[in-house]
Amino acid sequence: MSTGEPVTEIDPADDGDVAAWIADTVYAGYVEFIATFQSLTRRAATNFSSRSWPTQDADAVKRLSAHTEVVQKTVAEIHPHLRATPDRRGAWRTARTSYRRRITQRSDLELAETFFNSVTRRIFTTIGVDNDVELRWFGASTLPRGLDRSETFGTWTRTRGSAAMVEAILESYDFGVPWVDLNGDARRAGARLDAFLLDSWDTLDLDGIDMLDTVFYRNKGAYLVGRLRHLNRVTPVVFPVLHGEALHGEEGIQLDTVLLTESQASRLFSFTRSYFFVETPKPAALVGFCKSMLPMKSISELYTSVGFNQHGKTTLYRSLYRHMQNSHDKIVRARGTPGMVMSVFTLVSFNVVFKVIKDRFDPPKNTTRQAVRDRYRLVAQHDRVGRMVDAHEFENLSFDRDRFDPDLLEELLTEAALTVRVEDDQVVISHVYTERQVYPLNLYLREMSADRAEAAALDWGCAIKDLAAANIWPGDLFTKNFGVTRHGSVVFYDYDEITLLDECRFRHIPQSDDHEHEMRSTPWFAVEPGDVFPEQFPTFMSFPSGVPSEIWERFRTVHGDLFTTDFWIDVQGRLAEHDVPDFYPYPDRLRFRRGGPLLPKVGSAP
Repeated sequence: MSTGEPVTEIDPADDGDVAAWIADTVYAGYVEFIATFQSLTRRAATNFSSRSWPTQDADAVKRLSAHTEVVQKTVAEIHPHLRATPDRRGAWRTARTSYRRRITQRSDLELAETFFNSVTRRIFTTIGVDNDVELRWFGASTLPRGLDRSETFGTWTRTRGSAAMVEAILESYDFGVPWVDLNGDARRAGARLDAFLLDSWDTLDLDGIDMLDTVFYRNKGAYLVGRLRHLNRVTPVVFPVLHGEALHGEEGIQLDTVLLTESQASRLFSFTRSYFFVETPKPAALVGFCKSMLPMKSISELYTSVGFNQHGKTTLYRSLYRHMQNSHDKIVRARGTPGMVMSVFTLVSFNVVFKVIKDRFDPPKNTTRQAVRDRYRLVAQHDRVGRMVDAHEFENLSFDRDRFDPDLLEELLTEAALTVRVEDDQVVISHVYTERQVYPLNLYLREMSADRAEAAALDWGCAIKDLAAANIWPGDLFTKNFGVTRHGSVVFYDYDEITLLDECRFRHIPQSDDHEHEMRSTPWFAVEPGDVFPEQFPTFMSFPSGVPSEIWERFRTVHGDLFTTDFWIDVQGRLAEHDVPDFYPYPDRLRFRRGGPLLPKVGSAP
């Protein structure tokens, strides 16, 4: 296989010479990208063992931008030579064939294809799909199930009890740090494993546990991921490992819990979480293994969750394309209150919403299109702590005009004409965000049973507090800007006014002896940009009509501190001291109880 070094001598008049050089250059770009990606990913193990959490956060941001940076660099290198070529598209088609041959034996073939297409779309400013120059395939593709045990996973069987089996599993991973209480952790996990088998499978019989060889790192946690098997049954098994100071200042690692259901593991891979650091030479085999135990998760979500967000985008688009070819429902306005900054629409049967920035924003909105894009970029780079929906950013998508609801299309052409246009029978969208569809909280509170509505209301308060603890100020705290996932977790998805909490100034409302001041519709006192008055929150956070008043009163009882300035100032003080809680992707009730927990500060896990 070529080292990826491009040839240096080319004749612009020779299409074959140019095509070979293009294939070499794109391949060299991909090799550079994947090397950078894997190098940053590999450092996660060192960051975990040394507890270098700031370095881990910085690496997450670097890795996120690696693909775009190398693609842009590759495009800049190719452009001048391609412009001098008489038959640009012909040369590119030849280069595509050469590149395809080059990558055919790679174990990360799918990622290499995505890289080529990313370069292609920027070179040719592609609208929709360009079959002439892209590596296009919208049919079925193989997804290994991790059957190559020697390179993907190992299998453990129970011979001396579940605790001994768990201990053998934990000992097989080298973290470079001693266990604080390996035997005790194994006994706790073994007992919970046995309880699960009896309760869910009505037997202690177990064919084996398959454990992925690689460790999943994210934030301050390390996760050992596997699956339980018995007969035709399979369920995830995940061992979260934490590293910190235990009692008496003793440093080491501890098992925090064990996750044993599809729902629990699904939250670990949630679209509201930051991406894992997972070193693997075979991404498709890794994703295939995860898919085998998480059948409800889309391939796009799984690739994205392990850090390959660009290929996650590719997979999402391919899924959307196939779905459009095999469905007939219209693209319509998304449920929920229409926004002042975004036009939001959906293909209901596909479970994704599309968000387009409007041309103009009516008062009181005071922002710009670029500022909105910057805020979405902030969310992409920030720890989403299980409370913010991940968004994919697309350019130049194209849809058949007859798939759009006529009223929606008219609205888009009126309110987002800078972004949406009609060319012949196609609707072209130059810039759009996609997000997983969630149930708008304001509708959920009104349409669900009282028990579910109250649970969501209380979790809404927890979501606001989690965001605050993660240094996120949502800007708008209206229920219409939050949604409920299929697991019942409340998440935030409207980012046009989001900012860092430590940039806000939380103030008490000044007292006045003048009655007329209190009757005015506008503040009688000076309000500067960044000022926030928590005492005003109840006036716009109250629930929509149709929601039982008892739920609002319950919310005020549990989360009334949100309406106090002192609460927010206290959070800012803790942020200034870098006293940020750890947001674990599972409920606190699942954590093992022991004297002197390793990391006692816990965010309210959804």
